[in-house]
Amino acid sequence: MVVWINGAFSAGKTTAARELIDLIPNSTFYDPEVIGGALRFLLPQKRLAEVTDYQDLPIWRRMVVDAAAALLAEVGGVLVVPMTLLRQEYRDEIFGSLAARRIPVRHVLLATDETILRQRIAAREESDGDPEGSERVRQWAYDHIDPYRTALGWLRGDAHVIDNSALTPSGTAERIAEAIRTGAAGICEIVQTPEPTGETVAAGVLLFDEENRVLLVDPTYKPGWEFPGGIVERGEAPARAGIREVAEEIGIQLDRVPRLLVVDWEPPRPPAYGGLRMLFDGGLLGPAEAGRLSLQGSELRGWRFATEEEAAGLLPPNHFKRLRWALRARERSAVINLEAGVPVG
Repeated sequence: MVVWINGAFSAGKTTAARELIDLIPNSTFYDPEVIGGALRFLLPQKRLAEVTDYQDLPIWRRMVVDAAAALLAEVGGVLVVPMTLLRQEYRDEIFGSLAARRIPVRHVLLATDETILRQRIAAREESDGDPEGSERVRQWAYDHIDPYRTALGWLRGDAHVIDNSALTPSGTAERIAEAIRTGAAGICEIVQTPEPTGETVAAGVLLFDEENRVLLVDPTYKPGWEFPGGIVERGEAPARAGIREVAEEIGIQLDRVPRLLVVDWEPPRPPAYGGLRMLFDGGLLGPAEAGRLSLQGSELRGWRFATEEEAAGLLPPNHFKRLRWALRARERSAVINLEAGVPVG
């Protein structure tokens, strides 16, 4: 299990986490900051210069999960993780990837009064005694107060909230331990299917509105938008898998078997295995049907209809290539065979 302690910079996450490991049996302190520090030595300077925060690096988010899984395999028990996550899509990606490894997460937010928070930032000194370094860290914390305030809307709805404005680190840790013990800090509901151990077949379904815009859904467990659909189960026909996924994800029961538009071979790119990706034409959703559309579980946070141009900015690049050719196939009443998003044959 992971206990993820979230909050603003200087909210007292790290000190509370160090106290907490004395209160939760068989627990280990794990600070993802060390992953960010390691990346400064691992990545080319050119790549590092492209971002202002290492959380924006996909490799950081992936390594945070991989290291957590490796730690739990080594020591077992509970990982106590003090780490600010202010972008919901990063939280979803990391927690979803942990869920894929069957690692439950209890999410706790330390909600510190802003006046107290600013006082703590002002008093902060780095342990190496570097005045310039301390000032940079303080300014970083000040600069992230506004993003923290903006993120509070989803954070308060997602995490168990503890106001630690008047609490000592040990008092904060005791409140967290109690919330874990009593179940007040419940397990996050993000569910993700286990990561594949080999090539897979996936079926997506394109649904259109009266303006010929395509329906996209926003998964909670990974960045970027998607088509309704998912992995074809053993012994299942791909088109039937698409019908099942549409019903499971958005509550729409298709009344006919969708027509195949594209078959795309996705090459393996470690750690992904690749496989066959199919897109089907699910037809038109009229206003009445679209009005009945509802997200059925915690895997999706939203949906929208998008033009081809809009989809280019929402979908991962390989998925947009697939969509572009699927739309051409739909116009021609054809089926197009792709390899890595490029037509062949």
